[in-house]
Amino acid sequence: MVLELIASLGLPVHARALDLGCGEGSDSVALASRFALDVLGIDPVARHVELAEHAAREADLATLARFAVGVAEDLPADDGSVDLVWCKDVLVHVADLDRAYGEIARVLAPGGHAVVYQMFATDRLASDEADQLWTTMGVVASSARLNTTIDAIAGTDLQLEQDIVLGSEWDEWSYEHSLPTPHALRVAGLQRDPEHYIDQFGRQAYDIMLGDALWHVFALIGKLSGRALVLTRPHSD
Repeated sequence: MVLELIASLGLPVHARALDLGCGEGSDSVALASRFALDVLGIDPVARHVELAEHAAREADLATLARFAVGVAEDLPADDGSVDLVWCKDVLVHVADLDRAYGEIARVLAPGGHAVVYQMFATDRLASDEADQLWTTMGVVASSARLNTTIDAIAGTDLQLEQDIVLGSEWDEWSYEHSLPTPHALRVAGLQRDPEHYIDQFGRQAYDIMLGDALWHVFALIGKLSGRALVLTRPHSD
């Protein structure tokens, strides 16, 4: 659904895109294959960059999708050098949002766009639930609050063009079609016999499995809210 926003931006073929926090490259490959964008994927984990490069080669898109090690607070790109910044499920892990959004504004060309997707905590998420979930999933608590993000954007010359709340429809559809195993059932199983899983996979892996399942359950019942922000860097007067 978030990728569909790119089609509405009217970017030309071979427009320059930066995938901030590209992970193993699936979104970079999608941007290159669906929209013929020249994509630079950035990720702080060298192994992710290696896997992303492999994914681009497998898709025969190595000439369109390139990758490099980098962080949101110091993007390895020149001023005004990209037409699109794509960032999905990343900035909730970044402590200095002021600097991250400053970097997004810096690398965007005038008239360029940024599409940022992430989950935010809602008032329904209890403090003890947040503390446990954020610690397990490596989330910076302040960066999971919408007002922190809005304040960071306000400190740049970026303009917030769209703020789209993405509800629980996808999880509901998955549950209705039994694809995949409902996360609520995973939570139930993991919590019913934790020692079984801890003995098999270790405590850290167990906590992450439970945290991932709870993440989806919390999104389904409104404790977390997904939002897609479409930002524009205006042309200079």
